[in-house]
Amino acid sequence: MTDFDAIVVGSGMSGGWSAKELSERGLKVLVLERGRKIEPEKDYTDQMAPWQRPNLDRIPQDEIAKHYPKQYGGVAYAIKATTKQFWVKDDEHPYEETTGTSYDWLRGYHTGGCSIMWSRQTYRLGPQDFTANRLEGIGVDWPIRYQDIAPWYEHVERFAGISGSAEGLPQLPDSIFQPAFELTCAEKEFKARVEAAFPGRNVIPARVGHITQVTEEQRALGRSNCQARDLCNHGCVFKAYFSSLNATLPAAARSGNCTIVHNAIVKSVDYNAQTGRVSGVRVVDAETNEQRLYTARLVFLNASTIASALILLQSRSDAFPDGLANRSGQVGRNLMDHVSGANASGLIGGFDNKTVFGRRPGGIYIPRYANIARQDKPYKRGFGFQGWSAPTGNAGGRIPGIGRAFKESHRRPGPWRIGIGAFGEQLPNPDNRVTLHPSRRDRWGNPLAVFNCSMGENERTMLQEARKDAIAMLEAAGCTNIAAGPVFLTKPGNRIHEMGSARMGRDPATSVLNGWCQAHDVPNLFITDGSFMASSACQNPSLSYMAFSARAAHYAADLVEAGRA
Repeated sequence: MTDFDAIVVGSGMSGGWSAKELSERGLKVLVLERGRKIEPEKDYTDQMAPWQRPNLDRIPQDEIAKHYPKQYGGVAYAIKATTKQFWVKDDEHPYEETTGTSYDWLRGYHTGGCSIMWSRQTYRLGPQDFTANRLEGIGVDWPIRYQDIAPWYEHVERFAGISGSAEGLPQLPDSIFQPAFELTCAEKEFKARVEAAFPGRNVIPARVGHITQVTEEQRALGRSNCQARDLCNHGCVFKAYFSSLNATLPAAARSGNCTIVHNAIVKSVDYNAQTGRVSGVRVVDAETNEQRLYTARLVFLNASTIASALILLQSRSDAFPDGLANRSGQVGRNLMDHVSGANASGLIGGFDNKTVFGRRPGGIYIPRYANIARQDKPYKRGFGFQGWSAPTGNAGGRIPGIGRAFKESHRRPGPWRIGIGAFGEQLPNPDNRVTLHPSRRDRWGNPLAVFNCSMGENERTMLQEARKDAIAMLEAAGCTNIAAGPVFLTKPGNRIHEMGSARMGRDPATSVLNGWCQAHDVPNLFITDGSFMASSACQNPSLSYMAFSARAAHYAADLVEAGRA
Protein backbone atom coordinates (compact mmCIF):
# COMPACT_ATOMS: atom_id res chain seq x y z
CA MET A 1 0.00 0.00 0.00
CA THR A 2 1.37 3.40 -1.00
CA ASP A 3 -1.70 5.64 -0.62
CA PHE A 4 -2.77 6.82 2.84
CA ASP A 5 -4.93 9.42 4.53
CA ALA A 6 -1.93 10.86 6.36
CA ILE A 7 1.83 10.48 6.29
CA VAL A 8 3.81 11.23 9.44
CA VAL A 9 7.53 11.77 8.88
CA GLY A 10 9.36 10.70 12.03
CA SER A 11 8.43 8.37 14.89
CA GLY A 12 9.83 10.36 17.81
CA MET A 13 8.27 12.53 20.50
CA SER A 14 5.94 14.51 18.25
CA GLY A 15 5.60 11.96 15.44
CA GLY A 16 4.27 9.35 17.84
CA TRP A 17 1.58 11.73 19.03
CA SER A 18 0.64 12.73 15.49
CA ALA A 19 0.34 9.06 14.53
CA LYS A 20 -1.69 8.13 17.61
CA GLU A 21 -4.23 10.93 17.34
CA LEU A 22 -4.71 10.66 13.59
CA SER A 23 -5.05 6.87 13.57
CA GLU A 24 -7.44 6.90 16.54
CA ARG A 25 -9.61 9.35 14.58
CA GLY A 26 -9.93 6.67 11.90
CA LEU A 27 -7.39 7.89 9.35
CA LYS A 28 -5.08 5.44 7.62
CA VAL A 29 -1.66 6.61 8.74
CA LEU A 30 1.83 5.84 7.45
CA VAL A 31 4.79 6.62 9.72
CA LEU A 32 8.12 7.00 7.94
CA GLU A 33 11.13 6.39 10.17
CA ARG A 34 14.55 6.93 8.65
CA GLY A 35 16.29 4.56 11.07
CA ARG A 36 16.09 0.95 12.11
CA LYS A 37 13.42 -0.82 14.09
CA ILE A 38 13.96 -0.92 17.85
CA GLU A 39 12.58 -3.86 19.81
CA PRO A 40 12.79 -3.17 23.57
CA GLU A 41 13.12 -6.79 24.64
CA LYS A 42 16.09 -7.20 22.32
CA ASP A 43 17.67 -3.75 22.08
CA TYR A 44 17.27 -2.25 25.55
CA THR A 45 20.18 -2.90 27.89
CA ASP A 46 18.71 -1.94 31.25
CA GLN A 47 18.57 -5.58 32.36
CA MET A 48 22.30 -6.16 31.93
CA ALA A 49 24.24 -6.66 35.14
CA PRO A 50 27.13 -4.21 35.70
CA TRP A 51 29.70 -6.96 35.21
CA GLN A 52 28.22 -7.75 31.80
CA ARG A 53 29.02 -4.29 30.49
CA PRO A 54 32.43 -3.98 28.84
CA ASN A 55 35.01 -1.60 30.33
CA LEU A 56 32.64 -0.42 33.08
CA ASP A 57 30.34 0.66 30.22
CA ARG A 58 32.89 3.14 28.91
CA ILE A 59 33.73 3.80 25.25
CA PRO A 60 37.43 3.89 24.26
CA GLN A 61 38.73 7.36 23.51
CA ASP A 62 39.79 6.47 19.97
CA GLU A 63 36.26 5.23 19.23
CA ILE A 64 34.81 8.48 20.59
CA ALA A 65 37.18 10.54 18.46
CA LYS A 66 36.27 8.59 15.32
CA HIS A 67 32.53 8.05 15.68
CA TYR A 68 31.08 10.23 18.46
CA PRO A 69 32.95 13.55 18.88
CA LYS A 70 29.70 15.56 18.77
CA GLN A 71 27.34 13.03 20.33
CA TYR A 72 29.62 12.12 23.23
CA GLY A 73 30.71 15.69 23.79
CA GLY A 74 27.10 16.71 24.19
CA VAL A 75 25.72 13.86 26.29
CA ALA A 76 28.63 11.88 27.72
CA TYR A 77 26.39 10.80 30.59
CA ALA A 78 24.09 8.99 28.15
CA ILE A 79 26.47 7.44 25.62
CA LYS A 80 27.91 4.26 27.04
CA ALA A 81 29.25 1.05 25.56
CA THR A 82 25.78 -0.45 25.93
CA THR A 83 23.79 2.60 24.75
CA LYS A 84 25.85 3.97 21.87
CA GLN A 85 23.58 2.16 19.40
CA PHE A 86 20.87 4.76 20.18
CA TRP A 87 23.05 7.62 18.91
CA VAL A 88 24.23 8.31 15.39
CA LYS A 89 27.86 8.03 14.38
CA ASP A 90 29.06 11.51 13.53
CA ASP A 91 31.38 10.31 10.79
CA GLU A 92 28.48 8.55 9.05
CA HIS A 93 26.13 11.54 9.36
CA PRO A 94 28.28 14.65 8.81
CA TYR A 95 27.25 18.28 8.67
CA GLU A 96 29.07 21.59 8.43
CA GLU A 97 29.29 24.75 10.51
CA THR A 98 30.08 28.23 9.22
CA THR A 99 33.39 29.77 10.28
CA GLY A 100 33.32 31.05 13.84
CA THR A 101 30.24 29.05 14.90
CA SER A 102 29.68 25.61 16.31
CA TYR A 103 26.54 23.49 16.58
CA ASP A 104 25.98 20.18 18.36
CA TRP A 105 23.42 18.20 16.36
CA LEU A 106 22.62 15.28 18.68
CA ARG A 107 20.45 12.57 17.16
CA GLY A 108 19.05 9.07 17.27
CA TYR A 109 17.83 7.36 14.10
CA HIS A 110 15.52 4.50 15.07
CA THR A 111 11.98 3.81 16.24
CA GLY A 112 11.04 6.43 18.79
CA GLY A 113 13.90 8.77 17.91
CA CYS A 114 15.11 10.88 20.79
CA SER A 115 12.05 10.01 22.89
CA ILE A 116 14.08 6.99 23.98
CA MET A 117 17.01 9.13 25.14
CA TRP A 118 15.42 12.37 26.42
CA SER A 119 16.04 13.65 29.94
CA ARG A 120 12.27 13.37 30.71
CA GLN A 121 11.88 16.78 32.39
CA THR A 122 8.33 17.84 31.57
CA TYR A 123 7.08 21.40 32.12
CA ARG A 124 4.31 23.46 30.61
CA LEU A 125 5.00 26.82 29.08
CA GLY A 126 3.36 29.62 31.06
CA PRO A 127 1.11 32.50 29.97
CA GLN A 128 4.07 34.89 29.90
CA ASP A 129 5.86 32.70 27.34
CA PHE A 130 3.18 33.29 24.72
CA THR A 131 3.18 37.09 25.04
CA ALA A 132 6.87 37.97 25.54
CA ASN A 133 7.67 38.36 21.84
CA ARG A 134 4.83 40.84 21.32
CA LEU A 135 5.55 42.83 24.47
CA GLU A 136 9.28 43.09 23.77
CA GLY A 137 9.10 43.45 20.00
CA ILE A 138 11.29 40.39 19.45
CA GLY A 139 10.59 37.81 16.75
CA VAL A 140 6.89 37.43 15.93
CA ASP A 141 3.86 37.21 18.16
CA TRP A 142 2.62 33.74 18.97
CA PRO A 143 -0.73 33.26 17.18
CA ILE A 144 -2.16 31.47 20.22
CA ARG A 145 -2.19 32.02 23.97
CA TYR A 146 -1.81 29.72 26.95
CA GLN A 147 -5.53 29.07 27.28
CA ASP A 148 -5.58 27.69 23.71
CA ILE A 149 -3.07 24.95 24.48
CA ALA A 150 -3.96 24.25 28.15
CA PRO A 151 -6.63 21.58 27.37
CA TRP A 152 -4.15 19.78 25.15
CA TYR A 153 -1.51 19.79 27.86
CA GLU A 154 -4.09 17.99 30.01
CA HIS A 155 -4.87 15.58 27.19
CA VAL A 156 -1.29 14.40 26.71
CA GLU A 157 -0.38 14.45 30.41
CA ARG A 158 -3.10 11.98 31.35
CA PHE A 159 -1.92 9.53 28.73
CA ALA A 160 1.83 10.00 29.12
CA GLY A 161 2.11 9.95 32.91
CA ILE A 162 3.79 12.96 34.54
CA SER A 163 4.97 12.89 38.15
CA GLY A 164 5.15 16.16 40.03
CA SER A 165 3.60 18.39 42.67
CA ALA A 166 0.89 21.01 42.33
CA GLU A 167 2.37 24.38 43.30
CA GLY A 168 -0.06 26.96 41.92
CA LEU A 169 2.69 29.02 40.26
CA PRO A 170 1.37 31.33 37.53
CA GLN A 171 4.61 31.23 35.53
CA LEU A 172 4.78 27.41 35.63
CA PRO A 173 1.22 26.04 35.44
CA ASP A 174 0.53 22.73 37.12
CA SER A 175 0.10 19.60 35.06
CA ILE A 176 -2.18 16.60 35.56
CA PHE A 177 0.17 14.89 37.99
CA GLN A 178 0.86 11.48 39.35
CA PRO A 179 2.60 11.54 42.76
CA ALA A 180 5.96 13.30 42.77
CA PHE A 181 9.23 11.72 43.79
CA GLU A 182 9.95 12.85 47.35
CA LEU A 183 12.65 15.41 47.99
CA THR A 184 15.65 14.14 49.94
CA CYS A 185 16.34 15.35 53.48
CA ALA A 186 19.01 17.71 52.16
CA GLU A 187 16.69 19.09 49.48
CA LYS A 188 13.93 19.74 52.02
CA GLU A 189 16.36 21.77 54.11
CA PHE A 190 17.63 23.61 51.03
CA LYS A 191 14.04 24.36 50.02
CA ALA A 192 13.10 25.78 53.43
CA ARG A 193 16.14 28.05 53.64
CA VAL A 194 16.04 29.30 50.04
CA GLU A 195 12.32 30.06 50.07
CA ALA A 196 12.71 31.92 53.39
CA ALA A 197 15.63 33.98 52.10
CA PHE A 198 14.23 34.68 48.62
CA PRO A 199 10.45 35.10 48.53
CA GLY A 200 9.19 34.21 45.06
CA ARG A 201 11.80 31.56 44.47
CA ASN A 202 10.36 28.08 44.78
CA VAL A 203 12.24 24.82 45.18
CA ILE A 204 9.98 22.01 43.95
CA PRO A 205 10.32 18.36 42.92
CA ALA A 206 11.36 17.96 39.30
CA ARG A 207 8.44 17.21 37.01
CA VAL A 208 9.34 14.13 35.02
CA GLY A 209 7.69 11.88 32.44
CA HIS A 210 7.73 8.84 34.73
CA ILE A 211 4.78 6.81 35.93
CA THR A 212 4.45 6.61 39.72
CA GLN A 213 0.80 5.51 39.90
CA VAL A 214 0.01 3.55 36.78
CA THR A 215 -3.45 3.99 35.26
CA GLU A 216 -5.51 1.25 33.65
CA GLU A 217 -4.90 2.78 30.22
CA GLN A 218 -1.16 2.78 30.79
CA ARG A 219 -1.20 -0.75 32.17
CA ALA A 220 -3.07 -1.93 29.08
CA LEU A 221 -0.09 -0.79 27.00
CA GLY A 222 2.28 -2.84 29.15
CA ARG A 223 3.53 0.10 31.21
CA SER A 224 4.24 0.10 34.95
CA ASN A 225 5.62 2.31 37.71
CA CYS A 226 9.15 3.71 37.70
CA GLN A 227 11.53 1.51 39.71
CA ALA A 228 13.96 4.37 40.49
CA ARG A 229 16.93 2.50 39.04
CA ASP A 230 18.49 5.42 37.08
CA LEU A 231 18.92 3.19 34.03
CA CYS A 232 16.71 5.28 31.73
CA ASN A 233 19.50 5.87 29.21
CA HIS A 234 19.58 2.13 28.56
CA GLY A 235 15.87 1.99 27.73
CA CYS A 236 13.27 0.76 30.20
CA VAL A 237 11.60 -2.63 29.87
CA PHE A 238 9.09 -1.50 32.51
CA LYS A 239 8.05 1.23 30.03
CA ALA A 240 7.85 3.54 33.03
CA TYR A 241 9.05 6.67 31.31
CA PHE A 242 7.20 8.12 28.37
CA SER A 243 8.48 7.46 24.88
CA SER A 244 6.68 7.01 21.60
CA LEU A 245 8.01 3.45 21.53
CA ASN A 246 6.47 2.75 24.96
CA ALA A 247 3.18 4.55 24.56
CA THR A 248 1.94 6.45 21.51
CA LEU A 249 3.11 4.09 18.76
CA PRO A 250 1.61 1.01 20.46
CA ALA A 251 -1.63 2.97 20.89
CA ALA A 252 -1.57 3.89 17.21
CA ALA A 253 -0.93 0.26 16.26
CA ARG A 254 -3.81 -0.84 18.48
CA SER A 255 -6.18 1.25 16.36
CA GLY A 256 -5.44 -0.95 13.35
CA ASN A 257 -4.90 2.16 11.24
CA CYS A 258 -1.17 2.74 11.53
CA THR A 259 1.69 1.37 9.41
CA ILE A 260 5.37 2.03 10.15
CA VAL A 261 8.07 1.79 7.51
CA HIS A 262 11.68 1.86 8.74
CA ASN A 263 14.86 2.84 6.93
CA ALA A 264 12.83 5.35 4.90
CA ILE A 265 14.86 8.54 4.43
CA VAL A 266 12.74 11.38 3.11
CA LYS A 267 14.17 13.19 0.11
CA SER A 268 11.31 15.59 -0.57
CA VAL A 269 7.61 16.31 -0.29
CA ASP A 270 5.70 16.54 -3.58
CA TYR A 271 3.61 19.64 -4.27
CA ASN A 272 0.76 19.80 -6.76
CA ALA A 273 0.56 23.34 -8.14
CA GLN A 274 -2.90 22.73 -9.59
CA THR A 275 -4.47 21.83 -6.25
CA GLY A 276 -2.17 23.98 -4.12
CA ARG A 277 -1.54 21.00 -1.84
CA VAL A 278 1.12 18.44 -1.11
CA SER A 279 0.39 15.04 -2.57
CA GLY A 280 3.05 12.69 -1.29
CA VAL A 281 6.49 12.00 0.13
CA ARG A 282 9.52 10.66 -1.73
CA VAL A 283 11.90 8.41 0.18
CA VAL A 284 15.06 6.45 -0.37
CA ASP A 285 15.61 3.14 1.41
CA ALA A 286 18.58 3.51 3.76
CA GLU A 287 19.75 -0.04 3.08
CA THR A 288 18.96 -0.65 -0.60
CA ASN A 289 18.87 2.92 -2.01
CA GLU A 290 15.54 2.04 -3.61
CA GLN A 291 13.39 5.15 -4.16
CA ARG A 292 9.65 5.13 -3.47
CA LEU A 293 6.72 7.54 -3.49
CA TYR A 294 3.95 7.44 -0.87
CA THR A 295 0.82 9.53 -1.37
CA ALA A 296 -1.61 10.95 1.16
CA ARG A 297 -4.22 13.65 1.83
CA LEU A 298 -2.21 15.03 4.77
CA VAL A 299 1.50 15.27 5.53
CA PHE A 300 2.84 15.81 9.05
CA LEU A 301 6.54 16.66 9.34
CA ASN A 302 7.89 15.41 12.65
CA ALA A 303 11.43 14.65 11.55
CA SER A 304 12.94 17.08 14.13
CA THR A 305 13.47 20.82 13.96
CA ILE A 306 16.57 20.47 11.81
CA ALA A 307 15.50 17.59 9.58
CA SER A 308 12.06 19.05 8.87
CA ALA A 309 13.66 22.31 7.76
CA LEU A 310 16.05 20.42 5.50
CA ILE A 311 13.17 18.46 3.94
CA LEU A 312 11.29 21.69 3.21
CA LEU A 313 14.38 23.32 1.71
CA GLN A 314 15.02 20.24 -0.46
CA SER A 315 11.41 20.21 -1.71
CA ARG A 316 11.85 22.86 -4.39
CA SER A 317 9.46 23.40 -7.28
CA ASP A 318 8.45 26.14 -9.67
CA ALA A 319 5.89 27.26 -7.11
CA PHE A 320 8.41 27.14 -4.27
CA PRO A 321 11.90 27.78 -5.69
CA ASP A 322 13.31 28.46 -2.21
CA GLY A 323 11.77 25.39 -0.62
CA LEU A 324 8.29 24.12 0.17
CA ALA A 325 6.09 26.47 2.24
CA ASN A 326 8.90 29.03 2.25
CA ARG A 327 7.41 32.11 0.59
CA SER A 328 8.23 33.94 3.83
CA GLY A 329 11.90 32.99 3.59
CA GLN A 330 11.76 31.89 7.24
CA VAL A 331 12.34 28.15 6.81
CA GLY A 332 15.55 27.22 8.59
CA ARG A 333 15.78 30.57 10.41
CA ASN A 334 15.29 31.51 14.08
CA LEU A 335 17.00 28.35 15.24
CA MET A 336 16.93 28.17 19.04
CA ASP A 337 18.03 25.94 21.89
CA HIS A 338 18.39 26.50 25.60
CA VAL A 339 21.59 27.82 27.08
CA SER A 340 23.33 26.31 30.07
CA GLY A 341 26.74 26.59 31.66
CA ALA A 342 26.17 28.31 35.02
CA ASN A 343 26.50 25.63 37.70
CA ALA A 344 27.27 25.66 41.40
CA SER A 345 27.29 23.17 44.24
CA GLY A 346 28.04 23.07 47.94
CA LEU A 347 28.02 20.85 51.01
CA ILE A 348 24.96 21.13 53.25
CA GLY A 349 25.47 20.06 56.84
CA GLY A 350 23.42 18.10 59.31
CA PHE A 351 22.78 14.96 57.30
CA ASP A 352 26.07 13.07 57.52
CA ASN A 353 24.32 10.02 58.95
CA LYS A 354 21.52 10.03 56.38
CA THR A 355 21.30 8.05 53.18
CA VAL A 356 18.67 7.51 50.51
CA PHE A 357 17.19 4.48 48.82
CA GLY A 358 16.82 4.33 45.05
CA ARG A 359 17.88 6.72 42.32
CA ARG A 360 15.12 9.09 41.29
CA PRO A 361 14.82 10.19 37.66
CA GLY A 362 14.75 13.82 38.77
CA GLY A 363 15.85 16.00 41.68
CA ILE A 364 14.76 19.58 42.31
CA TYR A 365 13.59 22.38 40.07
CA ILE A 366 13.61 26.12 40.70
CA PRO A 367 11.16 27.71 38.26
CA ARG A 368 11.88 31.00 36.55
CA TYR A 369 11.47 33.92 38.95
CA ALA A 370 12.93 36.91 37.07
CA ASN A 371 11.37 39.33 34.56
CA ILE A 372 7.86 37.93 34.96
CA ALA A 373 5.69 40.75 36.28
CA ARG A 374 8.14 43.42 35.10
CA GLN A 375 11.53 43.78 33.45
CA ASP A 376 13.84 44.10 36.44
CA LYS A 377 17.04 42.39 35.31
CA PRO A 378 19.90 43.38 32.94
CA TYR A 379 18.77 40.68 30.50
CA LYS A 380 15.54 39.71 28.79
CA ARG A 381 13.47 36.62 29.62
CA GLY A 382 14.81 34.23 32.23
CA PHE A 383 16.01 30.86 33.41
CA GLY A 384 15.17 28.03 35.76
CA PHE A 385 17.47 25.76 37.76
CA GLN A 386 17.59 21.99 37.70
CA GLY A 387 19.31 20.43 40.68
CA TRP A 388 20.32 17.34 42.56
CA SER A 389 21.61 16.13 45.90
CA ALA A 390 23.58 13.12 47.02
CA PRO A 391 25.64 11.91 49.96
CA THR A 392 29.24 12.28 48.85
CA GLY A 393 30.41 9.25 50.72
CA ASN A 394 29.07 6.88 48.09
CA ALA A 395 28.77 9.40 45.26
CA GLY A 396 25.13 8.51 44.86
CA GLY A 397 25.99 4.89 44.23
CA ARG A 398 28.13 5.63 41.21
CA ILE A 399 31.61 4.71 42.47
CA PRO A 400 32.93 1.92 40.25
CA GLY A 401 34.76 -0.99 41.78
CA ILE A 402 34.55 -4.48 43.20
CA GLY A 403 35.02 -6.31 46.49
CA ARG A 404 34.88 -5.24 50.14
CA ALA A 405 36.09 -1.67 49.64
CA PHE A 406 33.43 -1.17 46.99
CA LYS A 407 30.68 -2.45 49.28
CA GLU A 408 31.86 -0.34 52.21
CA SER A 409 31.91 2.80 50.06
CA HIS A 410 28.24 2.27 49.32
CA ARG A 411 27.36 1.96 52.99
CA ARG A 412 28.99 5.26 53.85
CA PRO A 413 26.56 8.21 53.82
CA GLY A 414 27.18 12.00 53.96
CA PRO A 415 28.20 14.68 53.84
CA TRP A 416 25.59 15.77 51.33
CA ARG A 417 26.22 17.94 48.30
CA ILE A 418 23.58 20.08 46.63
CA GLY A 419 24.08 21.18 43.02
CA ILE A 420 22.03 23.45 40.75
CA GLY A 421 22.48 24.47 37.11
CA ALA A 422 20.62 27.08 35.06
CA PHE A 423 18.67 26.48 31.85
CA GLY A 424 18.07 29.80 30.11
CA GLU A 425 16.03 31.05 27.17
CA GLN A 426 17.68 31.78 23.83
CA LEU A 427 16.06 34.65 21.99
CA PRO A 428 14.87 34.10 18.41
CA ASN A 429 17.25 35.52 15.84
CA PRO A 430 16.71 35.12 12.08
CA ASP A 431 20.48 34.99 11.53
CA ASN A 432 20.65 31.75 13.52
CA ARG A 433 19.76 29.26 10.84
CA VAL A 434 20.34 25.99 9.02
CA THR A 435 20.74 25.83 5.24
CA LEU A 436 21.62 23.27 2.57
CA HIS A 437 25.19 22.79 1.45
CA PRO A 438 25.48 23.78 -2.21
CA SER A 439 27.52 20.75 -3.25
CA ARG A 440 28.21 18.21 -0.48
CA ARG A 441 25.81 15.27 -0.23
CA ASP A 442 25.37 12.39 2.16
CA ARG A 443 25.51 8.77 1.05
CA TRP A 444 21.83 8.90 0.04
CA GLY A 445 22.20 11.99 -2.11
CA ASN A 446 20.69 14.53 0.28
CA PRO A 447 22.51 17.87 0.78
CA LEU A 448 24.41 18.24 4.05
CA ALA A 449 23.15 20.66 6.67
CA VAL A 450 25.12 23.85 7.23
CA PHE A 451 24.68 25.58 10.60
CA ASN A 452 25.23 29.24 11.32
CA CYS A 453 24.12 29.60 14.92
CA SER A 454 25.53 31.13 18.09
CA MET A 455 24.44 32.37 21.48
CA GLY A 456 24.08 36.11 21.91
CA GLU A 457 25.02 38.71 24.48
CA ASN A 458 21.66 38.38 26.22
CA GLU A 459 22.29 34.69 26.85
CA ARG A 460 25.78 35.47 28.17
CA THR A 461 24.52 38.15 30.56
CA MET A 462 21.71 35.86 31.70
CA LEU A 463 24.10 33.07 32.67
CA GLN A 464 26.43 35.45 34.49
CA GLU A 465 23.49 36.59 36.61
CA ALA A 466 22.34 32.99 37.06
CA ARG A 467 25.76 32.06 38.45
CA LYS A 468 25.51 34.87 41.03
CA ASP A 469 22.01 33.74 41.98
CA ALA A 470 23.10 30.11 42.33
CA ILE A 471 25.93 31.02 44.71
CA ALA A 472 23.63 33.29 46.71
CA MET A 473 21.06 30.51 47.16
CA LEU A 474 23.68 28.00 48.27
CA GLU A 475 25.05 30.51 50.75
CA ALA A 476 21.57 31.26 52.08
CA ALA A 477 21.09 27.52 52.57
CA GLY A 478 24.20 27.44 54.76
CA CYS A 479 26.28 25.44 52.30
CA THR A 480 30.04 25.26 52.61
CA ASN A 481 32.78 24.38 50.13
CA ILE A 482 30.80 26.08 47.38
CA ALA A 483 32.18 25.33 43.93
CA ALA A 484 31.18 27.48 40.98
CA GLY A 485 33.34 27.56 37.92
CA PRO A 486 33.33 30.37 35.37
CA VAL A 487 30.34 30.75 33.10
CA PHE A 488 30.61 28.84 29.83
CA LEU A 489 27.89 29.03 27.25
CA THR A 490 26.85 25.66 25.93
CA LYS A 491 26.91 25.37 22.16
CA PRO A 492 23.59 25.71 20.36
CA GLY A 493 22.07 22.27 19.99
CA ASN A 494 23.93 20.91 23.01
CA ARG A 495 20.83 20.84 25.22
CA ILE A 496 18.98 18.89 22.47
CA HIS A 497 16.11 21.38 22.68
CA GLU A 498 16.29 22.45 19.04
CA MET A 499 13.34 24.54 17.90
CA GLY A 500 12.13 27.41 15.75
CA SER A 501 13.09 26.55 12.16
CA ALA A 502 9.53 26.93 10.79
CA ARG A 503 7.95 29.22 13.34
CA MET A 504 4.25 29.83 13.75
CA GLY A 505 2.86 33.34 13.52
CA ARG A 506 -0.07 35.48 12.48
CA ASP A 507 1.39 36.85 9.23
CA PRO A 508 2.31 34.55 6.29
CA ALA A 509 4.93 37.10 5.26
CA THR A 510 6.93 36.57 8.46
CA SER A 511 6.11 33.01 9.55
CA VAL A 512 5.75 29.52 8.11
CA LEU A 513 2.85 28.12 10.15
CA ASN A 514 -0.42 29.35 11.60
CA GLY A 515 -1.69 28.68 15.12
CA TRP A 516 -2.64 25.09 14.20
CA CYS A 517 0.90 24.23 13.03
CA GLN A 518 -0.53 24.30 9.51
CA ALA A 519 1.59 25.78 6.73
CA HIS A 520 0.32 29.17 5.58
CA ASP A 521 1.23 28.30 1.99
CA VAL A 522 0.06 24.68 1.92
CA PRO A 523 -3.14 23.85 3.84
CA ASN A 524 -2.61 20.07 4.07
CA LEU A 525 0.95 20.32 5.41
CA PHE A 526 1.52 20.36 9.19
CA ILE A 527 4.77 20.61 11.17
CA THR A 528 4.51 19.76 14.85
CA ASP A 529 8.04 19.00 16.01
CA GLY A 530 10.01 21.83 17.61
CA SER A 531 10.03 23.74 14.33
CA PHE A 532 6.82 25.62 15.19
CA MET A 533 8.16 27.35 18.32
CA ALA A 534 8.11 31.15 18.05
CA SER A 535 10.22 31.52 21.18
CA SER A 536 12.02 29.02 23.36
CA ALA A 537 10.92 29.91 26.91
CA CYS A 538 13.29 28.31 29.44
CA GLN A 539 11.35 25.11 30.22
CA ASN A 540 12.19 21.76 28.66
CA PRO A 541 10.02 21.75 25.53
CA SER A 542 9.02 18.12 24.91
CA LEU A 543 5.68 18.38 26.69
CA SER A 544 4.78 21.30 24.44
CA TYR A 545 5.71 19.32 21.33
CA MET A 546 3.33 16.58 22.50
CA ALA A 547 0.45 18.97 23.18
CA PHE A 548 0.79 20.92 19.94
CA SER A 549 1.03 17.68 17.95
CA ALA A 550 -2.17 16.31 19.47
CA ARG A 551 -3.98 19.60 18.90
CA ALA A 552 -2.87 19.87 15.27
CA ALA A 553 -3.74 16.23 14.55
CA HIS A 554 -7.32 16.69 15.72
CA TYR A 555 -7.66 19.89 13.72
CA ALA A 556 -6.36 18.09 10.62
CA ALA A 557 -8.71 15.15 11.19
CA ASP A 558 -11.60 17.61 11.44
CA LEU A 559 -10.57 19.03 8.05
CA VAL A 560 -10.61 15.55 6.53
CA GLU A 561 -14.03 14.77 7.98
CA ALA A 562 -15.35 18.07 6.62
CA GLY A 563 -13.94 17.30 3.15
CA ARG A 564 -11.51 20.22 3.33
CA ALA A 565 -8.30 18.16 3.11
